[in-house]
Amino acid sequence: MRNYEKEFENRVAFIRELVSKSGMKGIVYGNSGGKDSALVGILCKAACDNTVGIIMPCTSKRNYGMDTADAMTVAERYGIETRRVDLSPVKEAAVGQISEAAELNTAALSNIAPRLRMMTLYAVAAAEQRLVAGTGNRSEAYVGYFTKWGDGAHDFNPISDLTVKEIFEFLRYLKAPECIIEKAPSAGLFDGQTDESEMGLSYAKLDEYLLTGKTDPDSEKLIEKMHSRSLHKLEGIKTYA
Repeated sequence: MRNYEKEFENRVAFIRELVSKSGMKGIVYGNSGGKDSALVGILCKAACDNTVGIIMPCTSKRNYGMDTADAMTVAERYGIETRRVDLSPVKEAAVGQISEAAELNTAALSNIAPRLRMMTLYAVAAAEQRLVAGTGNRSEAYVGYFTKWGDGAHDFNPISDLTVKEIFEFLRYLKAPECIIEKAPSAGLFDGQTDESEMGLSYAKLDEYLLTGKTDPDSEKLIEKMHSRSLHKLEGIKTYA
């Protein structure tokens, strides 16, 4: 197990130095009410008092209920300033206009909300001279379980090297609210969605493979298949020169 006392000190120092060198006045991040955003919020607030979390519900009933409630619980526990932007009408308008140019499939529709959320964060960042903190973890990055130019976009990410298992260990060390630690991870893209059911893979199997290099043959095959087909998300932008 990692030394989370030391991890906390090092990551807070990392964030503090980034903000100082950037010349920015603060940090903004998406407070989704999930495990990753909770840890990022805690770390950023410890490093920079001028940290703002934005709650951005978008069409899913869960976004307006459980996720918002959990996001507020974390914010109140750690004294993080919180604002709310309702993106449902924005998504509805975007879908209506884009549908005139193309027939949108499930993947296209699902990726709209994460991209609208990142657009919102960068608008706030530009308006208030803030850095945008990313909230993606190592496990999801390896299999491409994130939206390109959505939650995959940010100015810095203080948890990108941590697996889901380590995220939860870190949150327990920090005595994060039980509502965050106990609920099943979900991107909240639609009602009833969970990360593991959508991937067809448990985080336990994925983290086992990432941390030890070993897991059962079926899981390994699926993990590597997901990794291979999502390499375009992990590589830099291709240029001619």
